[in-house]
Amino acid sequence: MDLMLATSKAGHDKKQVYVVVSQDNDFCYLANGTTKTCSKPKKKKKIHLQLIKNIPSDVLKEIEGLSTSDDISIKRILKVYNRRNKDV
Repeated sequence: MDLMLATSKAGHDKKQVYVVVSQDNDFCYLANGTTKTCSKPKKKKKIHLQLIKNIPSDVLKEIEGLSTSDDISIKRILKVYNRRNKDV
């Protein structure tokens, strides 16, 4: 599973956490499962994002088997990640 999360550094969605659905040279396509879905992801420049490289192992264990291709799984991934970061 090649899961990538990113936090927005600029724009009206500053500090929002997203799942990276795909990427090309200059842009990442982001989804959060509610306002930005897999079928219509948010296009954002890479320089405006902070990629989250160190996802905690307990989060990875809990979301094991979930895919990033449907909105319900993306909502679950972000819920688990945000719950873990709120406790810390």
